[in-house]
Amino acid sequence: MTHPGPQDALTDVPNLHVGHAHRKGNGFLSGTTVVLAPEGGAVAAVDVRGGGPGTRETDALDPRNLVQKVEAVVLSGGSAFGLDAASGVVAWLEEAGRGFRVGPEPSQVVPVVPAAALFDLGRGGDWRARPDAALGREAVEAAARTGSGAPVVQGSVGAGTGAVAGGLKGGVGTASVVLPSGTTVAALAIVNAAGSVVEPTTGALYGRLAAGEVEIPDRERHRAAQETLAAAVLESAKRSAASARPPLNTTLAVVATDAVLTRAQAQKLAGTAHDGLARAVRPVHLLTDGDTVFALATGARPLVAEDVFGDTTVLAAGALNEILAAGADVLMRAVVKGVLAAESVDGAGGVFPSYGELYGG
Repeated sequence: MTHPGPQDALTDVPNLHVGHAHRKGNGFLSGTTVVLAPEGGAVAAVDVRGGGPGTRETDALDPRNLVQKVEAVVLSGGSAFGLDAASGVVAWLEEAGRGFRVGPEPSQVVPVVPAAALFDLGRGGDWRARPDAALGREAVEAAARTGSGAPVVQGSVGAGTGAVAGGLKGGVGTASVVLPSGTTVAALAIVNAAGSVVEPTTGALYGRLAAGEVEIPDRERHRAAQETLAAAVLESAKRSAASARPPLNTTLAVVATDAVLTRAQAQKLAGTAHDGLARAVRPVHLLTDGDTVFALATGARPLVAEDVFGDTTVLAAGALNEILAAGADVLMRAVVKGVLAAESVDGAGGVFPSYGELYGG
């Protein structure tokens, strides 16, 4: 039987650490989230499906290229400007002597830090209030302070601070599963979608319906929620958030496992995880989204076994298939948890009610 890990979070993959940093108020509503790998790095890959991505160092993750492992992944608000947060993470890693070694001295490293940004410009009221290198350093320092297996704060924090999904307040969500083999698969999502997370005729979350959770909100509660949401969208159009037309978004995610995966297998994991995103957000992968999923494999649990005759054999493809399927499932659950944990915002940049405020619970 499968079951969630102890924290039901990305950090259930041993030695992965998550740190958030953000700014709220005085025109700010944005932030950065860093996933810090074990020292020595993790095998990494990426799959970009959205039509408007903002990324950095993703070409380095191509299985054909030189660098095999990365020390961190950065998820940030601020659109292309927010990619500057990765510079602060690179500087911190260099000071720690962590990165791709290019010379004989311990200090001669080049940290390769893939990053992706979502669009939240103007949602705090000031178009120029966005993450920078200092905020990136703050986030990686927060990650480094956490112990292995620490809980992950969810909701309107880090890169999810200014996230919005179909007019609703989005945020950070995370989930995990332990497979019968003992392998852990986990995901962290920053829910910031042009599409909706809510089924329009009932008000149920798509991700809950896909998981077989059929609890449907009261019809009158749903009608009132839809009216409130429509009014919020109209009001937001009068504020700073109206600067972007059509609305721009992007959902970001990291899917991770403690299994040994090749770069090609990790890339497959990133790709199949998008299926979970498609179950929880509709429509998805639009031209105004930059939906990007990173995959990390820490390599603590080999995908090989030694039989009784002493021959090393690769486990059946079914073992890898279980990991791929689980990646989609945990990403779908992470989206649901991110939406449920988000907190409403009513500020200079717009009115973004939370699902909890509209539907309760």
